[in-house]
Amino acid sequence: MPNSSSISEFLLLTLGDMRQLQLLHFWLLLGIYLAALLGNGLISTAVACDQRLHTPMYFFLLNLALLDLGCISTTLPKAMANALWDTRSISYAGCAAQLFFFVFFISSEFSLLTVMSYDRYVAICKPLHYGTLMDSRACATMAAAAWGAGLLNSLLHTASTFSLPLCQGNAVNQFFCEIPQILKLSCSGSYLREVVLIIFTLSLVFGCFVFIVVSYVQIFKTVLRMPSEQGRHKAFSTCLPHLAVVSLFLSTGLFAYLMPFSVSSTSMDLMMALLYSVFPPTLNPIIYGMRNREIKHALSRVLQYTLLHHQ
Repeated sequence: MPNSSSISEFLLLTLGDMRQLQLLHFWLLLGIYLAALLGNGLISTAVACDQRLHTPMYFFLLNLALLDLGCISTTLPKAMANALWDTRSISYAGCAAQLFFFVFFISSEFSLLTVMSYDRYVAICKPLHYGTLMDSRACATMAAAAWGAGLLNSLLHTASTFSLPLCQGNAVNQFFCEIPQILKLSCSGSYLREVVLIIFTLSLVFGCFVFIVVSYVQIFKTVLRMPSEQGRHKAFSTCLPHLAVVSLFLSTGLFAYLMPFSVSSTSMDLMMALLYSVFPPTLNPIIYGMRNREIKHALSRVLQYTLLHHQ
């Protein structure tokens, strides 16, 4: 069997055996990708162009949209190209780069979702202190910490995964280069260091999730004491979808990374990967942005401004 030094490329999972099925998958992925680009692009444009949206909540929303764009652009274009050209190959360097950027964006995103839950907690539970606790310097520091944590996590995992000797061929059983699938190709017993690193990372992720849940419990307690029914409805309609996306993101990610190799199947691995890598970047703009009245107003103002200048 080839070892890692002789592997120059990896073979990704084909999305369907028949040509018609591959093309159907190509069009489906293209539709999802364009929806994610449009949604996240509109949010980024609205927040960047409208001075009224230069507040902490929308600053973090802009960061989330940029991370979502990066995350989905790391995995889907290569999968679409392979489906369209009926090929499976990705170069060794390409695979390493894909894994690095994917872990970077996904780790940074979860860190940012934790920061966003803190922002909502301060806004709803400590409104009088919001201006001092969430000033521009604090917001920039928190966002930088989220991106920095993602970068550090990505460097550690990529270096650890690609330093393993590979004895099980070069066929990655996934539509992108994913850590658990690379580990399956490593020589038996050699991947324990990376498994320890994954468990350490997931324990930190779980800690963040507990922080998010505790923040939302405090938020819900405060909201339930509100005299205005409209205020309660607005807070719940904002917070519950956030919690749902975070839960989906975390549960499917944990499942993909902690499931023993012996019980994993190709179809289950594929479904879990789609649920934690493709759906959140596509759904986040709808849940966090497009239901937001201020974002809609900002986009209509940007559109009117653009049309006036083109006339």
